[in-house]
Amino acid sequence: MSEPLLDRHVAFVHALRGAGLPVSLAEGLDAAKALTVIDLAERETLREAYAATLVKRHQHRPGFDALFDLWFPPVISDGYGPPVHSGDRTGRPAQPAPPDMPAPPEPAELAELRDRLADLLMGDPDDPAFRAFARAMVERFGKVPASGHRQSWFSYVVLRALSPQTLIARMLDRMLPERGGVPEKLARERIARSIRKFEEAVASDVRRRIAEESGIEKIAKATVGPPIDRVDFLRLTKDELARLRREVYPLARRLATRLTAKQKRGHRGRLDFRRTVRASLSTGGVPLTTHLRPRRPHKPELVILCDASDSVAAFSHFTLLLTFALREQFTKVRAFAFVDHVDEITAFFRPGADVLDAITRITKEADMARFGRTNYGHVFTKFAERYGDAIGPRTSLLILGDARSNYQPPALDVLGRLAGEARHAYWLNPEPHPQWDTGDSVATAYAGIVPMYECRNVAQLVTFIEDLA
Repeated sequence: MSEPLLDRHVAFVHALRGAGLPVSLAEGLDAAKALTVIDLAERETLREAYAATLVKRHQHRPGFDALFDLWFPPVISDGYGPPVHSGDRTGRPAQPAPPDMPAPPEPAELAELRDRLADLLMGDPDDPAFRAFARAMVERFGKVPASGHRQSWFSYVVLRALSPQTLIARMLDRMLPERGGVPEKLARERIARSIRKFEEAVASDVRRRIAEESGIEKIAKATVGPPIDRVDFLRLTKDELARLRREVYPLARRLATRLTAKQKRGHRGRLDFRRTVRASLSTGGVPLTTHLRPRRPHKPELVILCDASDSVAAFSHFTLLLTFALREQFTKVRAFAFVDHVDEITAFFRPGADVLDAITRITKEADMARFGRTNYGHVFTKFAERYGDAIGPRTSLLILGDARSNYQPPALDVLGRLAGEARHAYWLNPEPHPQWDTGDSVATAYAGIVPMYECRNVAQLVTFIEDLA
């Protein structure tokens, strides 16, 4: 491997780690070895060689592809833009002279370009001409004035000029007769997929051009966010919550399995006195071997206390999704939500209910707030009074919240009594550990009673589940 390529490889692996992808030293070496046995001129082969050695989960693939396009951009040789060559030893590509601002398109030119786009969207999105056209459109429309006297590249102006969404009706008219009656639903799905591919190709070329002018490292940090499993619960967006729904059910199964395993190891069964005495007859009445009754297998029971205050709104949304998934893994699940008052929400998660509808109903119908300020001490006291019978020797208690009680009495004795009656008790806190005990937080005091774990993202939740041994 040449020294410039080795430097680019090292910088690329470093960028992947910076974006949150778990790339070990051994995997980086495996990728370097793979480069010695492939044709480096085949860019897609290079991409797949890196993906096969460095990407472990499908959630990490979008970030990987975005960084790969920055560190290994295509060589432009189709006449649509200046060629891109390997840069210096730091991996920074050479910066071509910025093109002049494009002139506004004439109506005839724009109509011709839209016709060409419609033809490409009806064809194969993997055709090299498809991406070549996207690069040409970025070159034609993408550069616009930015702040001050600077100019920069933007994908939205390209998409606004060509308006691919407005071509759907035209393409449907052409596709349905040509394919002898292809169902409209299938045609719409194919068109939508092609439009997404075009938008992605435009965005990728815009990132490449910005990287040429500003540097790969800068644009990489601004463009590629952390993988979904490392996004903080407290900063989740609506779209990220939707993506996390796919992560919930496997986690629920693993959590139930771990808690069941702990219970099985805890009880071996009671002494079978009759079998023990009978076995002792062969040793002169001395019970050298004890016999135990077989333990009756059963699923554990679960009680969940979930903080639903505004300060942890995104986290509570995720934990309610987790609660919805856990109901299928336990014999009995009772869920409770609270702000400064606690109310049971188990009925909202009945079998067959839609999880989003259930969460919407909880926020509107559950009696969780009286004054709207979180009060853990009052919540624990009321829970013990109203629902104390929910916790028993078979129960695992799971508390989800940030342990911030607005300087109200924490009711540590009540929590200690509840935790003592449960078989297991755990507390998941979505705040970073350095923020515990700051302001109105009483995390350490509660952690002295119930083991508390920092749980800011899915990766930490997975670690918590794996550590239940």
